[in-house]
Amino acid sequence: MDKLERIFAMQKLLDDDIQQKRELDFSYEVWMQKDILATMDELTELLNELNYKWWKNPKPLDNEAICEELADVLHFFISMCIRSGMDADKLFAVYSGKNKENFDRQLGKSSKHGYEVNASEESKA
Repeated sequence: MDKLERIFAMQKLLDDDIQQKRELDFSYEVWMQKDILATMDELTELLNELNYKWWKNPKPLDNEAICEELADVLHFFISMCIRSGMDADKLFAVYSGKNKENFDRQLGKSSKHGYEVNASEESKA
């Protein structure tokens, strides 16, 4: 089992345990909404670690806290993947396809226009 598969398995165990012990029974749509809100909260906690408040004196960056917040984001992201029927292989396949499409967009090889790196330079000419 590779690391991504292990992460999916660990998250499934945690989600199932929380749902069972807390007797939670939400619809797919409600679970996704809750996971999105939780992800946004974790991203806010990450942002707070990165001194974005210009009205406040900056503090030294705590790389360990930054890494923990990123892991918290991953927890909820993987939960959403699992709830959507994705496993590690499916996520890898979808990510790989999207990654290729994003490169193609930058290179002007996609049917979607407006991403090409040289497009703005051509319009300047």
